[in-house]
Amino acid sequence: MSEEKPVVPGQQIPAGAGQLKPPEQKAPISGQEKPLITYDEFAKLDLRVARVLDVRPHPNADKLLCMTIDLGGQQRQIIAGLRAYCSPESLAGKEIVVLVNLQPRKMRGLESNGMLLAATCTEGGELRDVVVLVPQKEVPPGSPVS
Repeated sequence: MSEEKPVVPGQQIPAGAGQLKPPEQKAPISGQEKPLITYDEFAKLDLRVARVLDVRPHPNADKLLCMTIDLGGQQRQIIAGLRAYCSPESLAGKEIVVLVNLQPRKMRGLESNGMLLAATCTEGGELRDVVVLVPQKEVPPGSPVS
């Protein structure tokens, strides 16, 4: 343990002495390519639990599924590139986590009003699976995720 030296009246204190050092930034997670964000930037994301009411293949795209979701009294359509990884039957009725304050986006002619969260599993740099994130236990649709 180092001992602090007393400050003598009139003594010059070196710049930065006695101040907390910012934490060292740890090495990024393997494969991380995105810049760090602040807490205030993260707080802008509106993540909510939604219940999947209906799932159907996108009529104009082989890789996309169209879902109608319930956000607790509000229904929306979201579109996700899950067709190769999930059957419509496996998603129907599930609770999922959705980013709801994402600007709407047209995907092959249909509008998506949010984005579901999923983990991408890779092996040797190649995508092997996509796993939809779901709450550990049932919560009401529209519940915020923090």
